[in-house]
Amino acid sequence: MRRSTSERWVTAVAYRAEYIWIDGTEPTPLMRSKTKILADGAEPGIWGFDGSSTNQAPGSNSDCVLNPVYTVNDPIRGGNDVLVLCEVLLPETMAPHPTNTRAGCVEVAEKFAAHDPLFGIEQEYTFFKEGRPLGWPAEGYYYPAPQGPYYCGVGAVEIAGREIVEAHTTACIDAGINISGTNAEVMLGQWEFQVGPSGTVTVADELWMARYLLYRVAEDFGVNASISAKPIKGDWNGAGCHTNFSTNRMRQEYDAIIAACEAMGAPGKVEEHLEGYGHGYEERLTGLHETAHHSEFRYGVSDRGASIRIPWQGAQDRKGYIQDRRPNAHIDPYVVTRLIPNTICSAIEPA
Repeated sequence: MRRSTSERWVTAVAYRAEYIWIDGTEPTPLMRSKTKILADGAEPGIWGFDGSSTNQAPGSNSDCVLNPVYTVNDPIRGGNDVLVLCEVLLPETMAPHPTNTRAGCVEVAEKFAAHDPLFGIEQEYTFFKEGRPLGWPAEGYYYPAPQGPYYCGVGAVEIAGREIVEAHTTACIDAGINISGTNAEVMLGQWEFQVGPSGTVTVADELWMARYLLYRVAEDFGVNASISAKPIKGDWNGAGCHTNFSTNRMRQEYDAIIAACEAMGAPGKVEEHLEGYGHGYEERLTGLHETAHHSEFRYGVSDRGASIRIPWQGAQDRKGYIQDRRPNAHIDPYVVTRLIPNTICSAIEPA
């Protein structure tokens, strides 16, 4: 029997590719996505979009190009469907768009490849529903019990949103993202997940994709996942993106760890890094709530009030990694993973 045109088209369709990219919204970029239907055997290729609607182009010359850079299985749709993280290019030259921070990250990764840099990034975030953090009473913002029982808490009074966290964790694992842990954070409705250890560009790709899945999973629960650095004003913890870093030499010698810390505090470097660590860092880096004040730089062993923390095990083993505690929750990870090796690897030799 002869098939109709519509029947032949349905038979040919094999899967959906969700193209994901970072837009040009300032001061904090947003994630965007759209779906492309691909026939069996077709690979996700470049695709266009309207940059005038994403703060990336004027209406008179609005086309921008999506170039796939990192593809994983789509754990939400399932089947053969995929998620495709893209960088943005200019159509005339296929050069990186001015908002494409990944290109600079790739350059630094290639420059310092001999150092074998590794990152682990800790993404804090806050669930919101109906204008207030999840689990907070409707009567007002300041009625929950003070901070104390919520960090790594257990129980319905101490925790809000665990079912979303579990769904997100499963989605990341099913997608093949290198997610390495989760925990409830200091404020009710606030959580954290970690990605890594991974390389300079890979860890940033993984973090952006894990953020996409966080937003998408929370959406199914009717909840907004916010990476605002100071989600609630007052005596409540902000949200950071603590960034763990090591080179091959730091993983062998404690002297290299100290040299890395000194390099991060060198003249001009503190200001350079803070500028890349997220808009509004002054609101979060107040010297309270497990932060150093943004006007000072110091490092210390096991000190969560320092700019750079050296984990106690690193001091004991005389090797390991450092943790930069200054990056805000809403950082662009491509910027952070460019800045840190550019500073540290320029100051110490590879192993």
